[in-house]
Amino acid sequence: MTTLLFIAVAYLLGSLSFAVIVSRAMRLPDPRSFGSGNPGATNVLRTGRKAAAALTLLGDALKGWVAVVLARMLAPQFDLSEDIALLCALAVFIGHLFPVFFRFKGGKGVATALGLLLGLNPWLGLACLATWLLMAGLFRISSLAALTTAVLAPVYSGLLMGWGNTAMTVLVVALLLVYRHKSNLIKLISGQEGRIGARS
Repeated sequence: MTTLLFIAVAYLLGSLSFAVIVSRAMRLPDPRSFGSGNPGATNVLRTGRKAAAALTLLGDALKGWVAVVLARMLAPQFDLSEDIALLCALAVFIGHLFPVFFRFKGGKGVATALGLLLGLNPWLGLACLATWLLMAGLFRISSLAALTTAVLAPVYSGLLMGWGNTAMTVLVVALLLVYRHKSNLIKLISGQEGRIGARS
């Protein structure tokens, strides 16, 4: 029961869509109503409000980090194995993708994935962040940067932490992230994918 409680709390934390919350607080259009329709920092940036996009990015990343770190910190007190952090990592990510508070229509998970990866291992998170920044800087296409990072994240995890449960968890997160970007893949192939900061 305690394990289920941890997972449920992580899922509910993940269900807090900061793109929607920040946009409402700053009286901006609902990010699901324009651009890509995705409630994420990249789409919020299309409003021209960099502060709103930054807050969205920070909030979505922070919830992933908090879910993992708190689970790891509290596990010994509740006599839970360290794998509870991995379960909470998956739960917070799924909560972001399918948030109960927003009719199960969530974001694509890039920022939340970064947060949980930093929580699992700071070097893993930094390696993924560096990969995203490099690809985004070179091509100015958020989805391409995210997909490249998703492909490499399980490899980084295996090299840094071994090919055990953590690498498998990262692989599941990566596969879910790629799945959520399936429409972007089609646009990338057809050359119609939008660039970072472009209004559409």
